[in-house]
This record gives sequence, structure tokens and C-alpha cells, in this order.
Amino acid sequence: MFFSFGFYLTTFFLLVVSIVLAMILRVQRRRVHQLKRSRLEIQQEEDRVFDFLRGLGEAFSGGVHPEELHRLIVEGAVRILAAQGGALYLVDQDEKMLIPAFLTEEASPLVVIPDFVMQATPSLLSLYGVKKKSPTSLQSFLKLHTIARHESLLGEAWNWDEPRFFNHETLPSALMKQGLDTVFLGPLIYGNRTLGVLALTNGVNTSFSQGGLELFSAIAEQSAFALYTQVVYKEAEEKRLLDHDLEIAREIQKILLPSDPPVVPGYQISGINIPAQALSGDYFDYLLVDQEHIGIAIADVSGKGIPASLIMTLCRSALRGHAFEETSPSRVLHHVNRQLFSDMKEDMFISMAYLTINFQTDHGLLARAGHDAPLFYRARDRFIERLNPKGMALGIDSGEVFDKFCHDFPFHFEKGDCLLLYTDGVTEALDCHGVEFGIQRLMQYLQESASALESSENLLKRLTDDIRIFINHQPQHDDITLITIRKL
Repeated sequence: MFFSFGFYLTTFFLLVVSIVLAMILRVQRRRVHQLKRSRLEIQQEEDRVFDFLRGLGEAFSGGVHPEELHRLIVEGAVRILAAQGGALYLVDQDEKMLIPAFLTEEASPLVVIPDFVMQATPSLLSLYGVKKKSPTSLQSFLKLHTIARHESLLGEAWNWDEPRFFNHETLPSALMKQGLDTVFLGPLIYGNRTLGVLALTNGVNTSFSQGGLELFSAIAEQSAFALYTQVVYKEAEEKRLLDHDLEIAREIQKILLPSDPPVVPGYQISGINIPAQALSGDYFDYLLVDQEHIGIAIADVSGKGIPASLIMTLCRSALRGHAFEETSPSRVLHHVNRQLFSDMKEDMFISMAYLTINFQTDHGLLARAGHDAPLFYRARDRFIERLNPKGMALGIDSGEVFDKFCHDFPFHFEKGDCLLLYTDGVTEALDCHGVEFGIQRLMQYLQESASALESSENLLKRLTDDIRIFINHQPQHDDITLITIRKL
């Protein structure tokens, strides 16, 4: 009997042990299965992240168009975090608005939909179930609706430092009524620059967890880098195209300016234009008025760059249209002013000096339209005179006042005399201490050069060299134009 009791006790013990071992084994198998599944999920997530980063890598090399990059960012983020939908908004050039760049059709609205869109969208809430088909009116509204700073949740995200997670406890009730349940939302920041806002949304049937925020933050960081890289490529390409266009414009402008001095019996004439930028707002020209007269013009358009160069072209056309067979420079400027007045903006004007020389009698006439007074070196007494008749700039008055001020000023050339015309880019040139070249220095250098009986070309070269030495490689702030006229 004792043997039987011990046998049953041993059998019972072994049965209990077997049950416990079976339970342990079952738990271990379940853990192994869970580990395998977790490992598979991790591997799948790594693959999705790798595909996402590889796609962004193509953007770094400039191989993806902006629209394709925007789609890649949103759809890649949706796929990695198993979101229902996503949206990307970019900051506009003026940094005032968020512009929709890409929105998936499944994304729940992140802005409150107006009543007129709601009325055109039947059963809006039902559309955000499992079987969702986005209505045209709603999609059109979302793709066209821009967001200002602090406007709605998207506008607030513009000012954040990092992404945030929202659920039914923190979301605005108006957005939840439109089918929104959980959201990952954050700014796309590179350096100190916010490029846009990225959002991932889930509806009532699926939800995010707080734990995915770290992964979303990493996606936002990489997306910001990709967007910034493409912005750099775009800006570099735009600059290259602009530089190319400016180079063409500069070559065209060179054609409009005289390439060689005119051959005038008894005179040497030379001119030079040195732009401060790619294009010049200064203008000079030589015009054969008739068989006895040569016309010489110098002008300075207010401002610099492209706008000034365009006005300069209008000025050239107007002058050439009225100078032929007209020996009175003031009458020419009267006509030019009337023609330009209607085309000039209120804040723009043109200063001009225009003269005609009768190269048979050596008599000259000068009309000045608000331009710097030409310097006339008289060889007989080695004295420099400023030819300073009255006159107002072109384009300020329609003609009544302008004509009263602008008259012909007579002068006469003798052997060895030299007339210098210049723009204020010469006298206002600055050295490294901010000191201007000035009219007195220009008169001194002209007197020294003209007294040496230099040719007109050499005299012009000496003056430009003197200016360059004075400014000593400082940036040129204004266009420089010089014309020398020497009587042989």
C-alpha cells in the first residue's frame, strides 16, 4: 500500500511537471513567434525607411522635379508610419503663407471646411470611413487654400520648433467632426529656416500612437534637408539662367553704345562706359547731324541695373529719332523730353548733356538737361571752365517748364582745347576711406593730362587710370562714363 501511494505521488508530480513544461514551452513558442513577427515588422519598417531615404537621395543630386519630391515625401511618410493620409505645405517666397504642395486624397482636412464646401460635399463625415472617395469640391478647396501664420493648426505648426502628436484629447473639436482622430504635425526646419509643414493624419478607424513621434521627427528632418537641397539647386539654376540672360543683354547693350569713335576732321573724340553692374544706366552716343555737324550726347538714368538700362534704350531711340538735321541741341532735348515723359515712372529721370559741333567753323552749342557741367580746358591760358547752362532733367516735366530752362549755350574750340563730358559715377567714386573723387580732383587731373598735349584716347586712358588708382579696388557703386573731345 505504501508502494502504491508513492507511485501515485510520483505520477502526479510528473504530470504537474509535464503540464508546467508544456505551458512554458507554449509561452516560449509564442514569444519566439512574437519576436519573429517583431523582427519582420522591424525589417519591413527598415526597408520602408531605406526606400524613403533612397528617394530623397535622388533629390540631392537634382534628379527629381519639385512636384515629384513633394509626392515622395508625403507618400513615403504615409507608408512608413501606416498613416491614412498626409499633406505637405510649403512657405511661399514672401514667407507670409503656407501653400499646399501635395495632399493625398485620403488625408483628413486639417482646416475647417467652409459651409459652401460642406454643402457641395454630401455626407462629408461618411467619406472618411474605410471606403473613402474624396469629392472634387473638397479636394479643390484643400489644394487651393493657403494658410497664414497662426491660422488653424497648420499655421500654428509653422512657428513650432519640433513636431507634435495630437489625438482626440488635444485636437480641436471642429477638426474631429470632419473625421480627424490622430495627427503627427511638425515644421520642416533646416538651419534657422522653416521651409514648410508636414502632416500625417488618421481617421476614426485607425490611430497613431505616441511612440511614432520620434520616427516622424526623423522623417521631417530628412524631408527638410531634401527640400533645402532642391531649393539650393533651383536657386543655382535660376542664377545661372539669369547670368546667361544678363550676359546676352550686356552684349546687346554694347552694340547700342559706340564701339569706335567718329572720324571728325580736326578733332579727336574718345568715349568709354564702365558699368557698375552687368548692365549700365549710363549712355553716350555720336550722331552725324548733317554734313557739317556732329552731335555728341552723354546721359545718366536714375538708378542702376536692368530698369535703368531699359530706360537708357528708350532715351537712345528718342534722341536718334529727333537729332537728324537738327543743329540746335535744346530743340532736340525738347522733343526727347516730351516723348519720354509719358513712359517714365514718377521716381525716374534722365540727366543729359547734348552738344553739336560745326567742325568747319569750330563753333559748338550745348544744351544741358540737369547733367553734370562739362569741363572745358582752354589751351591758350591753360584754364578749365565749367560749361554750366541752366536745365532740368528729362522726364520730370511734360514740357512747358522744361522748355523754359533748356536753351543752347554757345562756345568755340581753338587748337589744343579739350572738352570733357562725364557722369556722376566719376566724381562720386569712393576710396577705401569713403572719400569722393570729387570735381576738383577731376579738374586737376584733366588740366595735367590736357597740358601734356595727349591724344584724346590717351587722355581718356590717363583719367580712367587715375580713377582706378584712387578707388584702389573698392567696389564700384555707380556707372562711369567719360567722353573727351580734343581740337587738333
